[in-house]
Amino acid sequence: MSKILIRGAKVLGGEPQDVLIDGEVIAEVGAGLSAEGAEVVEAGGKVLLPGLVDLHTHLREPGREDSETVLTGTRAAASGGYTAVFAMANTFPVADTAGVVEQVYRLGREHGYCDVQPIGAVTVGLEGRKLAELGAMHDSAAGVTVFSDDGKCVDDAVIMRRALEYVKAFGGVVAQHAQEPRLTEGAQMNEGVVSAELGLGGWPAVAEESVIARDVLLAEHVGSRVHICHLSTAGSVEIVRWAKSRGIQVTAEVTPHHLLLTEEMVRSYNPVYKVNPPLRTDRDVLALREALADGTIDIVATDHAPHPHEDKDCEWAAAAMGMVGLETALSVVQETMVDTGLLDWAGVADRMSVKPARIGQADGHGRPVSAGEPANLTLVDTAYRGLVDPAGFASRSRNTPYEGRELPGRVTHTWLRGKATLVDGKLT
Repeated sequence: MSKILIRGAKVLGGEPQDVLIDGEVIAEVGAGLSAEGAEVVEAGGKVLLPGLVDLHTHLREPGREDSETVLTGTRAAASGGYTAVFAMANTFPVADTAGVVEQVYRLGREHGYCDVQPIGAVTVGLEGRKLAELGAMHDSAAGVTVFSDDGKCVDDAVIMRRALEYVKAFGGVVAQHAQEPRLTEGAQMNEGVVSAELGLGGWPAVAEESVIARDVLLAEHVGSRVHICHLSTAGSVEIVRWAKSRGIQVTAEVTPHHLLLTEEMVRSYNPVYKVNPPLRTDRDVLALREALADGTIDIVATDHAPHPHEDKDCEWAAAAMGMVGLETALSVVQETMVDTGLLDWAGVADRMSVKPARIGQADGHGRPVSAGEPANLTLVDTAYRGLVDPAGFASRSRNTPYEGRELPGRVTHTWLRGKATLVDGKLT
């Protein structure tokens, strides 16, 4: 079994320590460690974190391999410091049966850049009319525990209640894409002054907030767990905060782009800024940052949504919604949360590794950086600053809103159970 000695790493941003990996586990953490024959990685004060976990990734395979594949998506994940990702169900065919989720799970196992945990659809074909094979997907080799119709809202209250009741039996969670469809027909961006000035259809905050309010009440009634995908408004924050104060089993995520970008970017009419839910106001961005810092929002999830060039290089109204995010997520969180003093690196590890692993029940991930734990780790050069160049992305798609923007931090190494997937910024 190979040994790797990471020398002088700031574990969770603390004092420099040495970390010895022996095979698939962390053998020792301390000062002045040595190991005969070990490969030495000079960390030089870089920050060592547990491998990141993304609860919301679109890998597109099967069906849209022109956008992304499990291979390219997991390579992008490793480049961004991730050791596990949860793959959303809106593929072609939809991941609404045991067969499809097992296919995605096995593709992840074969490629080996990170663990892939499929998310199962809540309803057949994401059509919102009939529950999918929730139990069969849970009992399959993929062991699905998270279910979502992401991309579409489970807007029928009876279907949502039944889903919450069903997954409660095996400790699962329903992840809701909160968007009341009747309130967002023809919507192109956040509803407000800017949408009125640009003449674009508005997407009101209440379309998100009303669904969240309904679903936390349903979760309380059923006694089940609900997770809110890509929360984006200050009002949504207040509803989740209220629900948690009542002891309702609700968790919530925010994307990196909703922590940094605002609706003002849409003035460029550049479809790279078209996303679901839309970029919101400065007030919303500040509320999201504060909620992530105080724990109202539990985690950061990328909503990595790759699209081929032709789906974004077109007029705004015709463009697909979504942004890639796996390879820039940690940098955006550093800029918005760490460099602003809202979170320390231990807090980043909690929001981007520990809690997403716990919500999704990703065994072996989000664990402490200590002896005896699985060696799922990422090393970050936090002093680095550089311009984002999508030409160097591992993802098959390039639809990033950060092209040419300077961001801090760079992942230099990623280890999955002691095996290096990224070394000196290059995939192995």
